Amino acid sequence: MLAEVADKEFAEQQLQDVTEALARGMYVQARRLLHNLPAWDVALLLESSPPKARAIIWQLVDADEHGDILEELSEEVQKSVIRQMAPEKLAAATEGMDTDDLAYVLRGLPEPVYQEVLKSMDEQDRHRAEKALSYEDETAGSMMNTDTITLRPDVTIDVVLRYLRLKGELPEATDKLYVVSRDDQFIGEVSISRLVTVDPTKLVSEVMESEVQGIPVDMNETEVAKLFERQDWISAPVVDAENHLLGRITIDDVVDIIREEAQHSMLSMAGLDDDEDTFAPVLKSTRRRSIWLGVNLVTALLAAAVSSMFEDILAQMAILAILNTIVPSMGGIAGSQTLTLVIRGMALGHIGPSNQRWLIGKELAIGALNGVIWAFLIGAVVAAWKQDLVIGGIIAFAMMANLLAAGLAGVTVPLILKRFNIDPALAGGVILTTVTDVVGIFAFLGTATLLLG
Repeated sequence: MLAEVADKEFAEQQLQDVTEALARGMYVQARRLLHNLPAWDVALLLESSPPKARAIIWQLVDADEHGDILEELSEEVQKSVIRQMAPEKLAAATEGMDTDDLAYVLRGLPEPVYQEVLKSMDEQDRHRAEKALSYEDETAGSMMNTDTITLRPDVTIDVVLRYLRLKGELPEATDKLYVVSRDDQFIGEVSISRLVTVDPTKLVSEVMESEVQGIPVDMNETEVAKLFERQDWISAPVVDAENHLLGRITIDDVVDIIREEAQHSMLSMAGLDDDEDTFAPVLKSTRRRSIWLGVNLVTALLAAAVSSMFEDILAQMAILAILNTIVPSMGGIAGSQTLTLVIRGMALGHIGPSNQRWLIGKELAIGALNGVIWAFLIGAVVAAWKQDLVIGGIIAFAMMANLLAAGLAGVTVPLILKRFNIDPALAGGVILTTVTDVVGIFAFLGTATLLLG
């Protein structure tokens, strides 16, 4: 346990050293530090960096490491990195990739780039890529690797062991070998532990488990993950409709699926894509989040329209009470988007002291841009609805102020809670809602009081 903690602290220190070297423009030192980092740490650094720093880091990384790093990146960050690469360099980076990772990378490419990459590959890699892409996305076929070791049932264990010693190295996460017939039909499996403990004179057919069924190649990846969870598998064979062995799925691929589904469930509640890049450019992030804000605005206007049915029986300021629900509601949604994204970034280790200030600036910029867009729209709608430019201007100003406050609170609330060892996921939503409601109501009614009171 102490060794794991020490390793984690050492890795975090290395990442911090790279970040500081880049901030000071010490690129030679940064290159040396990057060379000593494993692929997953470089991927973490890329995912934790703003776009400009990300481009510099990628240029400093050894080209021989590009393939390993691409395998570790999330889809959104991976796409942003690939856009910087020439097709021939991308083809070189994918050489030697596992089949599932190769398919994952190629599926995200625009068609012209995809064709250029295929042309840049040698014949063997091109055939491997086309085979990997022949299976539908989000199925067992798209997840599997073809690096399987197969056995015949009529050979002895001694022959198998001598073959494995000659081979010298097993594919990663190999806990069992698969037994196939002469036409490659799957008929059973033998665990590595079984191989090294039984009488070496026995035949494979005598020690194999034959009551094993392969995973259908067209099974949905979610169902595959459930099977692994229930059966506690490390790896499992994948077969076609005729029970021919096609490849295998390993636990590391299943963990990726489980993590992606968890992120999807969490971020969907805030209207964000599960591959949202924490450090994506402002305009890109604004465009994505504006869709959900637009939906919320429609529902808020609907609630205001229903309330307006009773306007005639209220006093002069009744219209303010009707419209007052819109501003806090929009602020709450905008703040929840930021809050959810920041909490996920903190959970994945993307956010730390080195990038908090940049992230706050980004969210303030998004809040300002969304504020301008939706303040103009709601102000115009209200002014046309009530034939009153003053009321339209009041709600537009309040909307602008509250979206700015929502963006700032969405970043700072979880960071402050984390500093006081309070779970941001547990308390962040309550505090954020309070901030957006108070700011929204104060900005709207306070401005109305100054101008109409």
